[in-house]
Amino acid sequence: MRNRSIAFGLAALAAAPAAAQQLPEPVQTPQPAVGQAGDQSGDEVVVTGSRGQQRTVTDSPTPIDVLGGPELEKTGRPGLLSALNTLVPSFNVPTRAGGGTSTVISTGGLRGLNPDQTLILVNGKRRHKTSLINAVSSLYNGSVPVDLDLVPTSAIDHIEVLRDGAAAQYGSDAIAGVINIILKKRTDGGDASVTAGQNFDRSDGENYLGQVAYGMALGDAGYLDLSLNGRKQLRSNRAIPIDRSIQLYNRIGAGAAGVPDPREATIDRLVTTNYGAFPVEGINGGYNAGYDLGGVELYSFGTYSWRDSELNFTYRAPNNAASLPEVYPNGFRPRLNIREQDYEFALGATGDIAGWNWDVSTTYGRNRSRQQGYDTINASLGPNSPTSFYVGTLRSTEWVNSLDVTRGVPVGGGNLQLSGGLQHRRETYAVLQGSPGSYAAGSAPGQTYSYINSAGVRVTPPPGAQAAAGFTPADEGRISRNNYAAYVDVAYDPSDRLTLGVAGRYEHYDDASGDTVTGKANARYAFTDWVALRGAVSNGFRAPALAQQIYASTTGQFRTVNGVPNQLLQIKTLPVGSPAAVALGSQPLTPEKSTNFSAGIVLTPARALNVTIDAYQIKVRDRIAITSTLTGPAVSAILIANGQSSDISAQYYTNAIDTRTRGIDVVATYRLDVGDLGTMRLNAGFNYNKTIITDIAANPPQLAQLGAGFVLFDRLSQGNLTNAIPRTKLFLGDVWTLGDFTFTGRLVRYGKFAQLQNLVAQDRYFSAKWIADAEIAWQATKGLNVAIGANNLFNTYPDRNGLFNASLGNSQYPTTAPYGFTGGSYYARVGVAF
Repeated sequence: MRNRSIAFGLAALAAAPAAAQQLPEPVQTPQPAVGQAGDQSGDEVVVTGSRGQQRTVTDSPTPIDVLGGPELEKTGRPGLLSALNTLVPSFNVPTRAGGGTSTVISTGGLRGLNPDQTLILVNGKRRHKTSLINAVSSLYNGSVPVDLDLVPTSAIDHIEVLRDGAAAQYGSDAIAGVINIILKKRTDGGDASVTAGQNFDRSDGENYLGQVAYGMALGDAGYLDLSLNGRKQLRSNRAIPIDRSIQLYNRIGAGAAGVPDPREATIDRLVTTNYGAFPVEGINGGYNAGYDLGGVELYSFGTYSWRDSELNFTYRAPNNAASLPEVYPNGFRPRLNIREQDYEFALGATGDIAGWNWDVSTTYGRNRSRQQGYDTINASLGPNSPTSFYVGTLRSTEWVNSLDVTRGVPVGGGNLQLSGGLQHRRETYAVLQGSPGSYAAGSAPGQTYSYINSAGVRVTPPPGAQAAAGFTPADEGRISRNNYAAYVDVAYDPSDRLTLGVAGRYEHYDDASGDTVTGKANARYAFTDWVALRGAVSNGFRAPALAQQIYASTTGQFRTVNGVPNQLLQIKTLPVGSPAAVALGSQPLTPEKSTNFSAGIVLTPARALNVTIDAYQIKVRDRIAITSTLTGPAVSAILIANGQSSDISAQYYTNAIDTRTRGIDVVATYRLDVGDLGTMRLNAGFNYNKTIITDIAANPPQLAQLGAGFVLFDRLSQGNLTNAIPRTKLFLGDVWTLGDFTFTGRLVRYGKFAQLQNLVAQDRYFSAKWIADAEIAWQATKGLNVAIGANNLFNTYPDRNGLFNASLGNSQYPTTAPYGFTGGSYYARVGVAF
């Protein structure tokens, strides 16, 4: 499969399909069919952003992108998240946000904000969050998002992406916008496909995706659409052989100190790290059903997912204190296995009473992740330590009950749409402790194992399972809260040229988040049939996630300490209310608050041409983030005094910063008939996005008294927020249909980005890169389609990182690059319709 002839054979293809136009809102009436993203003409009807009255993309007073299900499949990407990253210019997905569970969660940010500042809906209903968290990460640090890859792509009819603040319409989290996933509701058959591929280099990273979906009629007034996905990804590795001058076996070598062990000549020099994609496999299933009883329609939909992810941690060499010679004479590489079970089910009814359309629904979602460490050791227990440990379990649930009503009323020759609703949401979150051996500091108090190494020095190994330190009894906790909300939403179209809208929402939390009132106003005016202006102003909020209040874990990550790079720290995320966090200055979290402004122009000079240009500014106050990594003897003394280990560094959540994000989105689509040469759907998209920090909270007294070296939010943390994501993203695409063949091409330019460090001399800058994708598909028969394609066709890598870790063979590329650090890949797909 290393043959690259497929890739070069596709090089002539034009750049690929559409960056997406505009997005719909949650209305539970049947939605009209929407074309592929690459086929947008501005006439697609959307339901996100304006309740009750359906509008087209170009008629919407706020910017919306529409992505068709087939277009997601044509990206050749294995999940929803990476497909969105390819197709939506204002959506950014790092290859790896950071370490620990950050490598498992599928997360991406809209308009430069965090993933949990975008609200995710399925069929207009709020989707539950993951129980995992972006802890100890570089990007989106501390965010608790919805995991988009747990929605089966075979179930998706289309996706509507509202690129505007919408907290007044939909509630907490909708600061950057809303992503509304609309499920299929077919009654006439189904389709299935199998996709397989791997990386160009090293022939690794094999990916397999199987999808099947089938829709059928229920009687003469209903539908049932079933879907199932299965995915398996194998590991990839871009580490290089470690430096042969590094004497891994020094401690146990037969020769004198400094004389290499003979095994140095034969060991696997790539054993040190899995510097690439981690193995993952999973199954996603879903259904969407409805039945019209005559005046009342019942509906239900749901998803179920199982996912098994493996995290391979840094190799512990034989001279590592935890590599007990009796257990791991050749060193070891611990791994963490995360098994997730995720499901969500919705049940509702909709109908009309006295001219009012009503919708009542209940949804329940749950995510559970069970963590197990393998090939590891708690060396403080001595040579009899187990090598496998139960780390603990995280569990998150959301139960949402909603009543929505809307009615159109003729007023003054125009239409007045009145909408309102009530909502109750109950959230729970739990951290369940691991097995005692996973976090123990010795076999009993005061009985920590130690030994004399070959240099005659007594060594005391660190406590806890390596890379799998379990949740302790003190970490264990459960928390819950209720949210009650009421909203009104009014839209008025006095003529076919003018649209005015206002919305207001009141929310009450029965925890410290308290009460919040948000509002929004928007307008659109068409000067001519082909030129219109639109704009919006709103405020929003995001209540602290329950996980951000009680989450606790210990994860290893490489950091620069006292100017020395690549130091492995055991970093403990402390619950905000824990004694240790309070002793380090933590305070109860408060909601984030935002103010959004946007203004744009819509140009439709021809039926086949549509251009939108939208500028925006988003200010977020009291933004929740994780503090800098607090380390050193002074911190250790505080941790020990509050029942923590002296071997860890600490961090906690805080309302640390205020930010301002400014940007511009440009999206254009053009349909071209080229006669005997078929048809083309040309697309272009551009996003410029810049975030700055306008204020940083002062050091709490507890940190201030430790000295100048302790900073609540250091330069490294600031840079991850402001410089680590490319400020520009340009998308060019074309879908060319010629007879039974379809040629799809994409060309995406990711702008430059930087990784700032606490020491300016260690800053690293990475240049802009062009990434080309291509696919050719053949409709062999009415029911059979065959395709081959390549992502990152020209095998582009990020610039090399000057902080390369020669002792481990990794870190030569930035892991946060949105186009990856494993080069290009190719794939083949076979699809059947039945």
